Parts: sequence; structure tokens; C-alpha cells
Amino acid sequence: MKQDLLPGNLIVEIGRFFLDAPYQTATLEAPGKEKLIVNLAGFDCTTFVETVLVLTRCAIKGKITPTEFRKALKLIRYRQGNIIGYSSRLHYFTDWLRDNEMKKNIQDVSRQFDAEAKRKTINYMTTHRKSYAALKNEHEFQNMLVVEKNISRKVFYIIGKDKVNPQKAKIQNGDIIAFATDQEGLDITHIGFACWQGKSLHLLHASNKEGGVVISAKTLVAYLKSNKNLTGIIVARYQGFSK
Repeated sequence: MKQDLLPGNLIVEIGRFFLDAPYQTATLEAPGKEKLIVNLAGFDCTTFVETVLVLTRCAIKGKITPTEFRKALKLIRYRQGNIIGYSSRLHYFTDWLRDNEMKKNIQDVSRQFDAEAKRKTINYMTTHRKSYAALKNEHEFQNMLVVEKNISRKVFYIIGKDKVNPQKAKIQNGDIIAFATDQEGLDITHIGFACWQGKSLHLLHASNKEGGVVISAKTLVAYLKSNKNLTGIIVARYQGFSK
């Protein structure tokens, strides 16, 4: 495979196709029964990453069809690829990552860096129940409590703020970069893709602050340091899709 066709480079090229697409919040929070939502007109940071990964998978397989896209999106977005109510969607990044590692879609490569094991109480959604219409349903609320309890028991690996710059050469084009936070109840507050521009590492992402999909003007290290609430990053890598 030629260098320009490596999955990471393909991820960045597909991501670039969406530059300037508008930032859109709560695109998946539709009323009624949980269902697969496809929106290519506007993105939050998570739906942008999912969309690009799925299009990459479709391109590599040579099957760029609505049916194939929907099949892969369902696989990556939901626990074990099955839609069984609101809580079956992988709302928290560390849960999303762990589930997609099991499905051999994504690999968490953070442990290949000088990273530190963390465990944290994850309960943001249930402690902010009023912000999520679906959690008005008591059954879904109880299910989400169980999901959060399970996530809170598990360890994830964070590359600390001060350890990113010395190790940034290990980060590959198209790697998923997730930003860990010290905010109570949350594991990750933002995600995007690593994007090398010459010798400078930047972030390709759907930015709420900038109103759309952009390649950040700041380097990844500067972006990380500019937000005092960020504690470090998780780095994950596309592995292809198993189904």
C-alpha cells in the first residue's frame, strides 16, 4: 500500500472534505425511540469522528453505499453494534473506545506512550439528568446509572499534558485524539484527528468555538495547554472494521 493510501492519511483526506461544515449540537438527541441518525450536513466532535471513520472503512472496502454506511455507523456507535434503547449508544468516549477495541475497529495506543492509568467516577449524564430528554424515562435513567457504574470501575490511560510534546512524534496522521478533563463526572470533553502539517502537529475536528470543521491554527500541544481544564490526551488508532 502506498504511503498516501495508508488509513491514517485517508482519514485526514476524508476529514478535510468536510472543512467548514457547520458545528451542530445534539444531532443525535431526537425524541422518541432510539434510532440510527445520519447527518452529513452538520457535526459535533463525536459525530464528525464517527462519520469520517465510517467513510474511511467504506472507501477501503470499496463499498460506498448508504446501506454499507449505515451498517458501519451502527456498529461503531452502539454497544456491540446493537440498538437497544438510549443507553445502548456509547455516550462516553472511554466506553466507546473500549467497545470498539473489542470489535477490533479501533486500538487504544496510549499505553505505547508514557501514560498514566486513571480511574474516575463517571456520572455526568445522570447528575445532569434534566439536560437529556431521554433520561426523563425512568427505565433509561436506571440503565444509564448501570452504564456509568461499569465505566467508573475501569481504568483508562492518559498521556499527561506535560508528556505530550516529548512524545508527539509517535502520533500518526489520522490518529484519534481525545482530551481528558478534570471536570467532575466526565472522562473526555472533546475529540478529533491528529493532522500533521509538515513538522507541526495540529487537530482536525468539529469545533464548537470556531463554529465548524477546522484544522486548528494552534498546534496540538498549544491547544492542549491553552485549556486549563484539560489534563492530557488518549490516542487511538483505526484498525479497520471486523464486520
